[in-house]
Amino acid sequence: QPGQTLPWNNPESGNSGSFTPAAPYQTAEGTYCREFTQTVTVGGKKQEAYGTACRGPDGAWQIQQ
Repeated sequence: QPGQTLPWNNPESGNSGSFTPAAPYQTAEGTYCREFTQTVTVGGKKQEAYGTACRGPDGAWQIQQ
């Protein structure tokens, strides 16, 4: 759901973080995209990042460069 933060962790590496998607929108070309915020903690250091992901023809979401 938009605005719902989902936590994750990797017990093998000890890394963890969270992912919060925004509401999806449709581009002029008809592609569905959404912005997101993520936090990642690696080696005890927390970093925050923002980005946009769009749904490809196969239905998988891909981060846009």
